[in-house]
Amino acid sequence: MNIEVLDRNGSKVSEIALKDEIFGGEVKEHLFYEVVKMQRANKRAGTASTKTKGNVSGGGIKPWKQKGTGRARSGSTRSPIWRHGGTVFGPHPRDYSYKLPKKVMKDALRNALALRLQEGKLKVIDAIELSEPRTKAALELLKRHNLENALIVIEGENRNLELAVRNLKDFQVQRTGGLNVYDILNYESLVMTRSALEKVEAMVQ
Repeated sequence: MNIEVLDRNGSKVSEIALKDEIFGGEVKEHLFYEVVKMQRANKRAGTASTKTKGNVSGGGIKPWKQKGTGRARSGSTRSPIWRHGGTVFGPHPRDYSYKLPKKVMKDALRNALALRLQEGKLKVIDAIELSEPRTKAALELLKRHNLENALIVIEGENRNLELAVRNLKDFQVQRTGGLNVYDILNYESLVMTRSALEKVEAMVQ
């Protein structure tokens, strides 16, 4: 299985062979659900907090005597059934993060790459270099490749490109070390430099 390698102007310069064990085979979409759910859970702040009746200020005195008033028995004005009372079973600060097995994470990443290839939304560019960190220059380069919404994966630091693209809401530059399923699925297209593709293939084998 081969894919075209394009230059900065969108012209074909060569072809590169893709590994069948990564880009071939059936896409297991159920893995996307598991991994994206984990990634979103790990991003949760977990700072939501409510006060129980023991935390709400006031209510330290019994509002009326136990018997003889004809009213319901009550020991505190901060009971959950009273106005200004505490909250029952409300959220408290907690850690929502958890981990999936490394094998599952790798398999999901392989499937996300294969999905973009099968959809025809994977582009490989020989190199993406900008002489200066200008957003306009980055946008012009992306338009030459008919890209409107894409995740751009690079190998190592590319400061000019990273600075130029960070103001564009429809694009994101990601280094190979941070490549993940959520970001791949969150953008319509996946763009990789040749060196980034080779690095990712080695990572997910």
